[in-house]
Amino acid sequence: MPDTSADSFDVIVVGAGPGGSSTAAYLGRLGRKVLLLDKASFPRDKTCGDALSGKSMRVIRELGLVAEVEKLPHGSITGVTFSSPNSTQVSIPFQSSDPNREGGTGYCIRRYNTDNLFFTAAKKTPNVTTMEKFQVNEVVMENGMAVGVKGIALTDPARAERIYRAKVVVGSDGVNSAVARAVLGEKAQLDPSHSCDAVRAYYSGVKGMNGQIEIHFVKSVMPGYFWIFPLDNGTANVGLGLLSGDLAKKMKKDKTNLISMMNNIIQNEPMFKERFADSKPLGPITGWRLPFGSKRRQLAGDGWVLVGDAASLVDPFSGEGVGNATNSGRIAAQFIDEAIERNDVSRLSLARYEVAVWDEFGKELSTSYKMQQLGRHSWLLNLVVGKAATKPKVRELISASLSNEEAKKKFENPLTYLWLLLT
Repeated sequence: MPDTSADSFDVIVVGAGPGGSSTAAYLGRLGRKVLLLDKASFPRDKTCGDALSGKSMRVIRELGLVAEVEKLPHGSITGVTFSSPNSTQVSIPFQSSDPNREGGTGYCIRRYNTDNLFFTAAKKTPNVTTMEKFQVNEVVMENGMAVGVKGIALTDPARAERIYRAKVVVGSDGVNSAVARAVLGEKAQLDPSHSCDAVRAYYSGVKGMNGQIEIHFVKSVMPGYFWIFPLDNGTANVGLGLLSGDLAKKMKKDKTNLISMMNNIIQNEPMFKERFADSKPLGPITGWRLPFGSKRRQLAGDGWVLVGDAASLVDPFSGEGVGNATNSGRIAAQFIDEAIERNDVSRLSLARYEVAVWDEFGKELSTSYKMQQLGRHSWLLNLVVGKAATKPKVRELISASLSNEEAKKKFENPLTYLWLLLT
């Protein structure tokens, strides 16, 4: 017979990545009894681009982790280098006034280290109990209400089933979220037009890195992009991403895949062939899928909420997810705490979290989606990057858009492109 003993908590958080660990840490600070579960043991790797966005720094500051971040092996990032399909390049510095990038400098840190930082912070927070190597198989439902989780400790030879109960269950278990599948059913499936497939590998010996993250719109992989992100000790995170729907078409038409496409860029593209001539891969090429926030999913229901990738909150233009994951955890903690205080964890009560998420991220995600769609046009990328390479005013606009939502929105306006043509 399965073990049906139940331990009770205020909140169970499933998935201890940046979103889940942030949620748990904030709730613990609010005095809520939290169980944080993950099927892996930390530290563990997570395939990602590794750039730590300025948005992430708000949560890092609030959790008192800035000094810890600075101690981690990292690349110091001062801006972004773009290249267009016609191989024009331009370097755009971060603005020194950016409140989320002190002195105009950001970080690029392996997720192996970043995720462990957030998990360790949650583990040290009073009222938070952590359990690694625990696989959640089911969300326990009673009368339509999520009341706990059922799963197994992967360290238990008997694989005895365990049940933990809570007033609220938080799904922060990534793109393939077991919680999202349990509560959303078919609606948890990703739309190929609003998700991205990507691969990345670590390299040493890449020439020409300049302390900026590099985003290259290479003609052969349009409408995707190739990136080079500088890390510590001269190493780099190198990768390629493409909308899932576009990739499926390319694979069918050209009989190719992301790994072959990335290797072709590294070995044969004139812009990169020499830069990678003496480089060495530091491990295998690994892949993952990114769920874009350009298609909204339900984020809260009776006794449950979703955060981070489980909530499908990845930026559709940059592909960055940690910032929205950690900040959705911050928001979730506030509204979960208030719902428990009211003794009402119904969908109507927890929907306040969903409203707050879209209030904070909705316009930005919408703008990023429109920019992603504009970025499908080679001529437009050639125009923007070409003008930025020669016109300081254009560089200033792009620099502002990296940290300012209003500046980013200007790229939605057709008059901006008329201005570019006349500048």
